Amino acid sequence: MTALLAERAAEVVYAAQQLLTKRMGAAVKLSDPVELSGSGRTTVLRVRVAENAFSLPRTLIVKQVAGSASQRRTGGMAPGVASIDSAFLREAVSYQFTTALGREHRPGAYLLAYSLPDRLLILSDLGENTSLTAVLQSTVEPAGRNALMAFAQALGRMHAATVGREADFVALLRRVDVVHRVDGIAQQAETAVAEVPLMLQREMGIEVPGEIAERIVRGNRLFSAGRYRAFSPSDLCPDNVILNEEGARFLDYEWGGFRDSTLDIAYALVSFPGCLCDFELSRERARQMVEAWRSEVVAVWPALADDDVLNERILEARLIWVWLSTYWFLPADHTRIAAAREHGLSIPRSAALINRWAALAEDARCTGDDTLGDFAEHVSATLEEHWEEQ
Repeated sequence: MTALLAERAAEVVYAAQQLLTKRMGAAVKLSDPVELSGSGRTTVLRVRVAENAFSLPRTLIVKQVAGSASQRRTGGMAPGVASIDSAFLREAVSYQFTTALGREHRPGAYLLAYSLPDRLLILSDLGENTSLTAVLQSTVEPAGRNALMAFAQALGRMHAATVGREADFVALLRRVDVVHRVDGIAQQAETAVAEVPLMLQREMGIEVPGEIAERIVRGNRLFSAGRYRAFSPSDLCPDNVILNEEGARFLDYEWGGFRDSTLDIAYALVSFPGCLCDFELSRERARQMVEAWRSEVVAVWPALADDDVLNERILEARLIWVWLSTYWFLPADHTRIAAAREHGLSIPRSAALINRWAALAEDARCTGDDTLGDFAEHVSATLEEHWEEQ
């Protein structure tokens, strides 16, 4: 740990001690901070509980989000994030919500304490684990298949356990600062509906047919409505998924909220559109993942037992994710691209967008949707030609 990081870690540990002491009503001492993964604006530490008068776990995870006043005002920090404050607010509320679930239904760590002014979270330690990124990078079978099945099943269990509990989440959200009560991902999806056709026309000379534009509007409603609503962390990049003895567990709830659950399983099928991670998924492996997810949710949504209904809904979710990924990464936003390239499975944005449109075309044709298949194939080919000329 560099001197700068050590100084930052000491500040975070001190703030965490103060927060826990205030909450417990007795002194708490934390020690031995170990830096874990985090973005440039986030410090994530594993700390040991050295002294406390209560039965705290032996180790805890402390996460603090930094940011200048100007960054907090202007926002637009990353895909799905409206501002640093709104992202932290969503994460804190999401952890409050999931902590209230039964242990067997909780999708990740539980919350011990938080401070909105300090943008500080203190979470349980999920212990020894392996990231989904590391498993997929290894390309060892059957480990890769087992990891993806565990991921899909964990998604389904989370969705099934949170159906009908949106009012609880909304109640928690209403207790906090109304100024930052923003759903960044829904906000950006709404903007992308109008902006992407202009981008494609301006940069690629591609005209979006009226039928496709109408379908984008319908697909966008999955973020605010939809028949299959459940809690969703949404940003299911492999870096945010870990595997331990309890199966797949999810980290990072900055996008947390209630949305149509087909968006989550489609997120993996599209190859993680909120970043530039890419993993080649065979049609058979994709089918197995969808079946693993469906097996967990079909009891609460019997309509998904119908293959035609399921395929139509997932194709709609895939379309809006590819659309959003184009909105985020077609512009040459070097800060956003550089941040995405730090991810473990990242590839150049040109390859990521070409692959995502090509895979959408293939999926559309396999379901008999030639209109979407033709359009997606045209976009993929035009992107490839465009970047070959540069």
